[in-house]
Amino acid sequence: MADYYPPLGFHFKVEFDSFPGEFQFQSVSGLSVDVETEQIAEGGENRFKHKVPVRTKYPNLVLKRGLLVDSALIEWFRNAIDNFDFQPTNLIVKLLNEKHEPLLSWNVVHAYPVKWSISDFDAEQNKLVIETLELNYNYFNVM
Repeated sequence: MADYYPPLGFHFKVEFDSFPGEFQFQSVSGLSVDVETEQIAEGGENRFKHKVPVRTKYPNLVLKRGLLVDSALIEWFRNAIDNFDFQPTNLIVKLLNEKHEPLLSWNVVHAYPVKWSISDFDAEQNKLVIETLELNYNYFNVM
């Protein structure tokens, strides 16, 4: 373990079950989980309340990339948002090593679109237009 270095976070890809060619993103965030707790008062004990775990809670998954004009993934987003036709899909986020092999993978289950936005237009700056895709999902597991 003396030669171990933590992996770098810039070499990754996202694979959608329903959209095979859509895997390049600038950033991925939202791979975290919290345990919600509930307080229970014990009769006769006034100094504190017991906290017990209740359920897990997952934030939205946020994907960012340069704006694509023609994309099956964006059509899926538009169909969900414009027509309220939600077709959940699974996806895998893979952290890659220098040989482009997965070090770790996260299987994101039952994801569907909840927000799409693009970066601001500004004539005084020379920046790419970035689209942000936000997905709700049930849970993820590490593969």
